[in-house]
Amino acid sequence: MASGFFAVFDDIAVLMDDVATMSKVATRKTAGILADDLAVNAEKASGFVSKRELPILWKITKGSLLNKLIILPVAFLLSAFFPPAVIAILLVGGIYLAYEGAHKIYDSLFHRKTKKPKPSAEKITEANLSEYEKKKIKSAILVDFILSVEIVIIALSTVTEEVLSVQIISVTIVALLATIGVYGLVALLVRMDDFGYKLIALNEQDSSFSDTVGKALVNILPFVIRSLSVIGTLAMILVGGGIFVHNIEYVHHLVHSLPSLLGEFLVGLALGFMAFFILKAVKKLFGSKKI
Repeated sequence: MASGFFAVFDDIAVLMDDVATMSKVATRKTAGILADDLAVNAEKASGFVSKRELPILWKITKGSLLNKLIILPVAFLLSAFFPPAVIAILLVGGIYLAYEGAHKIYDSLFHRKTKKPKPSAEKITEANLSEYEKKKIKSAILVDFILSVEIVIIALSTVTEEVLSVQIISVTIVALLATIGVYGLVALLVRMDDFGYKLIALNEQDSSFSDTVGKALVNILPFVIRSLSVIGTLAMILVGGGIFVHNIEYVHHLVHSLPSLLGEFLVGLALGFMAFFILKAVKKLFGSKKI
């Protein structure tokens, strides 16, 4: 009886060891998408009056958890009963990520001066704050759903050789860590300037340590948001290209002589702009001007 009891504990220990190892691998593989997820959600959660930022971010976080609750069971069922679907979804997601990266590059090069300025927080408050918030939250949750699908599928693709129990626990851990980590960092980012203003208001001196730190936090936030946007764009292209390099033998042979990151970036860039211009042509053909 005792030997059987300890054997169960031994099995659990082995399972947890496998889960820890595979969770680490899966997290590393999804790091690129997490960077983009962070950049996108930092942008989506900003632009509101200060007291509304965290409540709105909490609503987006709950939507993200609901997304994971929907995506995870479907992904595990596909992995168990129809594994080719996982690769297919992975490739479609790779095209989407590369396309989004190319779209951002194209906009930054050719549409920088034509973008309409965002409405100020004061203007939104006076007009229709509730409707604006709902629109932003809905948009953020939709983007999160797409990125969550890719996070789950990429994480799942790294553990397909493991037993189902390891797959389920590892991918679930990665999905939850992604949500907690990304939205926790977003919360810190959107409150950075408020914390800076509080430091500035601690005393009446203009050159105190708290003033220096506070002003630095306020001034650095726009730079951090812009940097995250650039990092997120590069990450999308790299992840999108990497998906094709690692899953399509022909593509892998095309770039195998190049450094891995360069090869994945070039593939992602080519793939993204191909998808972008094809979609642009299709929309032009059918009379749609939105691209």
